[in-house]
Amino acid sequence: MIVENFPDRTIQVEGKEYLYFGGTAYLGLSTNASFLKILTQSITKWGSFYGSSRSSNIKLSIFNKAEAFFAEQIGAEAAVTTSSGTLAGKLVLDYLSQSDYTFYHYPKTHPAILHPNSLPVFVNGQLHPNLRNTTNENIVITVDAVLALEVEPTSFDFLNNISSEKKVTLVVDESHSLGIVGKQGQGVFSSILSEKLERKIMVSSLGKALGLSGGIIASDNDFIDSIKNEILFISSSCANAGYLEAYLQSQDLIHQQQKKLKENLAFLFDDFKPKERFKFSKNYPVIYCNEDGFYDYLYKNNIIITNFKYPNYEGFMSRIVISANHTQEDLEILKHALIHRL
Repeated sequence: MIVENFPDRTIQVEGKEYLYFGGTAYLGLSTNASFLKILTQSITKWGSFYGSSRSSNIKLSIFNKAEAFFAEQIGAEAAVTTSSGTLAGKLVLDYLSQSDYTFYHYPKTHPAILHPNSLPVFVNGQLHPNLRNTTNENIVITVDAVLALEVEPTSFDFLNNISSEKKVTLVVDESHSLGIVGKQGQGVFSSILSEKLERKIMVSSLGKALGLSGGIIASDNDFIDSIKNEILFISSSCANAGYLEAYLQSQDLIHQQQKKLKENLAFLFDDFKPKERFKFSKNYPVIYCNEDGFYDYLYKNNIIITNFKYPNYEGFMSRIVISANHTQEDLEILKHALIHRL
């Protein structure tokens, strides 16, 4: 369906209003009046877009300020922003592909960090045999912090079973965890402490929970410096400077929205336990259901959710998203519809 206005907690479709529990704007910043006011002021300062290389002789100070701030929040030595999360993933894969690495991917890895010659981490439920042998080699493992169609952060315990002869570089996509997972919304990067890791790299879209235009890469200083010298990075446009300024200026607001989201989750799941057909976590703002007819059922109850064919997934994905902007009345209506579907 095509709509004429950006959806928030409600959506207008063909002149009719529905409750909207879709998208990825977990913190509700994309339509938040206070955030939009800050963003407008930031764009007035930095212009609508600076379509230039980061290596140009004229450099905007906001990039270094925002990237240093992101690095501290994420728990990395350094960070660099890009014009999109997909570009962030491509930059990392292209750079690593120049060295003698064997690539592996965790199940359900997002296409943005999926190397074309990648091997599966698991074969028939067991760690790939090559990860357990004694051959000395450099490997890259790519994984999503929260997998597609999952509601809990990925467990990295599997790293402990990899042969000590392997030098492991871990690439983690935090697009659906940055801003909402972790005590301060910092994601999972800083919590991955396995001794098996030679290096860890985080990539993410900024356009999900944070409502920003752009992407980010975070890692150690040497890696980020190398990315900045890549031809693709030098020849690409920057992230939107106005959005980065707005992010720095909106930290109090973001913390408020994170608090509201946690309160909404606590309210929704209070005395409410969806059965096996629903996949959910009380700490994550998404509910999945793969039951045929589920989307149509909610639609008939004036609720619209995300529903489309997701890559590498057999059927259509039905995805309920709770945002910080939903009211308790909205959540009561959703809860009532779900209870009657049990």
